[in-house]
Amino acid sequence: MTPTAPVRFDWQYAWDILPQLGSALLVTLAATVLGMLIAAVLGLALAIWRRSPVRALSTPAALLIEFVRSTPLLVQMYFLFYALPLTGISLSPLATGVLALGLHYASYCAEVYRAGLESVPRGQPEAALALNMSPWRTLTRIVLPQALPPIVPALGNYLIAMLKDTPMLSAITVVELLQQSKVIGAATFRYTEPLTLIGVIFLVLSLLAARGVAAVERRLALRDQRAATPTPSPTTTSAGTRA
Repeated sequence: MTPTAPVRFDWQYAWDILPQLGSALLVTLAATVLGMLIAAVLGLALAIWRRSPVRALSTPAALLIEFVRSTPLLVQMYFLFYALPLTGISLSPLATGVLALGLHYASYCAEVYRAGLESVPRGQPEAALALNMSPWRTLTRIVLPQALPPIVPALGNYLIAMLKDTPMLSAITVVELLQQSKVIGAATFRYTEPLTLIGVIFLVLSLLAARGVAAVERRLALRDQRAATPTPSPTTTSAGTRA
């Protein structure tokens, strides 16, 4: 029996296909950023609706969150890709994929937001409303500034998870990193180099995103620390000087 030759990594070939992967990388990054924007905004809205005392808002929001969290992302992506045209809504494959990512992760972000909102003491929004502050101003000036900093790490984790889920877009014909590597492999019958490169690219992007989230977390912690530090009054300063 003739032994098979070992697979060798061709660095020159990897360097030659890097520009093709670079164009697909832009698609991956665009899908991640746009999907996370949808997830962050829609997730906050769902969290607020779920906490509403009006059952006509809280019940549908809770059902939607549980339904999306209980079904696979790939199934949701296929459903939007094939069902939306039947309703007269025609979107490009990339737009459909971004919408699917945003809707899926909005349900997870909603639960994170809800935990952050419930961590704010009830007395603070009640006191703001007692001072005739509008509900919107109470939410944006009192509640959200205290609720958001503790949940930044969780939102950052979902951003990284969404980045790693973008290869699913290849199932609906979006030419992102995985699909581009498959196209290159099918044309040259060499899959080791493109698949290895996209693995390294995802690793680097995930590490950079994690560092960015940690930097934002440190900055918010420093801001809260400065806000909690009392500023000495002029009277105290002058008294200390005379002493």
